[in-house]
Parts: sequence; structure tokens; C-alpha cells
Amino acid sequence: MKQVLFSLLLLAAVSLASCRKNDPQVDIKTYDQQQITSYLAANGITNAQKDTVGGDTTGIYYQVLNTGNGALLSYPDSVAFVYNFRSFDGKFIASDTVLNHYDGYLGHVAPNGLMLGIHNDLLRKGGKVRFFIPSHLAYGVNGTGTGSKTITNGRIAGNQCLDYTVEVINDEKAYDQLVINHYMTANNLSGYTETPSGLWYKITIPGTGTNSITYNSTVTLTYTGLLLNGTIFDQFNTTGGEQFNIPDVVPGFQEGLEHATAGATISFIMPSALGYGAAGSSGVPANACLRYDCAIISVTP
Repeated sequence: MKQVLFSLLLLAAVSLASCRKNDPQVDIKTYDQQQITSYLAANGITNAQKDTVGGDTTGIYYQVLNTGNGALLSYPDSVAFVYNFRSFDGKFIASDTVLNHYDGYLGHVAPNGLMLGIHNDLLRKGGKVRFFIPSHLAYGVNGTGTGSKTITNGRIAGNQCLDYTVEVINDEKAYDQLVINHYMTANNLSGYTETPSGLWYKITIPGTGTNSITYNSTVTLTYTGLLLNGTIFDQFNTTGGEQFNIPDVVPGFQEGLEHATAGATISFIMPSALGYGAAGSSGVPANACLRYDCAIISVTP
């Protein structure tokens, strides 16, 4: 009888230990603290501060890169920011700030640790901060993404702390022009003309047509639309081209075509406000600057 009782108690203890191992409320904060401390030391980061807003620590550490000079942020605020991040194990890296561009309410930001960090430590629009987010405020014991839990390529593994760098945009128009200038420099683009609206265009082959393209025109052309990371989000390059009415396209496309006639090829790069804006579209993230390369086949008034 004693042997049976002992076995039952041992089984219960093992079961309880197993439950505790996967319970984010038991010792997970200590585990995360150890992981963050080790990560900071391994990467030579000596000036990160611990978030103690409200008198109780979240376990988040942060490093201010730029304090910003815009308004203070609160949860009901609409906020736009770009970001990149990686898991502490280095197996998941999201460095594409063209795609990693948020526009919405601060109170809807995910994961929770990022929302708390921005609210507590970023302080102002225009600021840039690096956050070290504990796993219990990130994606917890299960992680996130596609594929097996044991394979972290393409997913964040369970119990992974995250290293985020976030830049809140204070002036979208100025930020877009900075992005466009960096893009043209990185790709050795020259010969573009900037219009008062912020659109950049370049005619690579002059047109032979006599009809100017106006708001009332119908145009047949081939085109390729790209995000500034090189991703093609739309294209129509079939012989004979595609026909559409000028009012049916985004404002930057309309304005760009006004500088060309039939027979021309033209490239234009537009700020997000002249594209799909904060709402984005299928294949186009929020606040994305766009590039279009077009060959104009025909124009009718």
C-alpha cells in the first residue's frame, strides 16, 4: 500500500513539474530576465535601461536611439512606425522596413510587449528606440509563424525574447522623401525630376504621340509596379497592353502619365500619399512608396 501511495505521489509531482514548465506565470519572468541580461552582454549593449513605468517592471529593456520631438503617445493615438526585429536565437529576422510598417492605433499594436514599450519608453513621435522584449510579453511558450514548433526558420520559436528597433514617424511626407532619396542612391538612379507633389519621374524614351494625357484620357500601356524593396505587387506586360481610364488609377500614376505621350517609356516613384496611403491595398502595405515603369502604347482624348 505504501509503495502504491509513493508511486502516486511521485507521479503527481512529475505531472505538476511538467505543468509548471509550460506555465508562463511560473518562473518565466526570471527565465526572460536571464535571457535578456545574457543577450545584452553578448552583444556589447551597456546602456539599455529597464522599464519601470508605473512602479512595477514589465521586464522590458530599452535603448533610446532618438528621443524625438513630436507629441507624447497614449493608447488611443493613431501612430505610424517602421520596425525591424529578430528573435534572440537569431533564427527569425524581419529586417524589411518596407513591409514592416504599421499605421493604426497604439492600443492595437502587437505583441503586447511592443505596445507597452512604445507607450512607456518611446515617449514622442519622431523617436527611435530599441526594445528587448521578454518572451512572456511576446509570443509565449508556443511562439508564432508557420511550420513545426521544432523548426524556427519562418517562425518564432516558443519562449523567445525579441529584439525590436522601432521608429515612430512624425511627418509622413518628409519620411517618404527620405525613403525615396535613399532608394535612388542605393540603386544609382539619376535623371529623375521631382514635382511639387513629391512625385519623381523620368522619361527614358520620348513619346511620338501628339495627344497629351489628361484626366479624361483613356490609355493603353504595359507596366510594372514595385515596392521599394524590389517586390513586384502588380504588372501587365502582355503584348497589346492594358487599357484603362485615368480617373481609375492612384493619384501618383495619374500625375506621372501627364508628363508623357504615346510611344514613351516612363518611370515614376511616388510617396505613399500619392499611392495607397495608410490603408494600403492588396500586396501593398500601409504607407508604402511605389515605383512604376510604364511603356505607353496609345492615348485617346
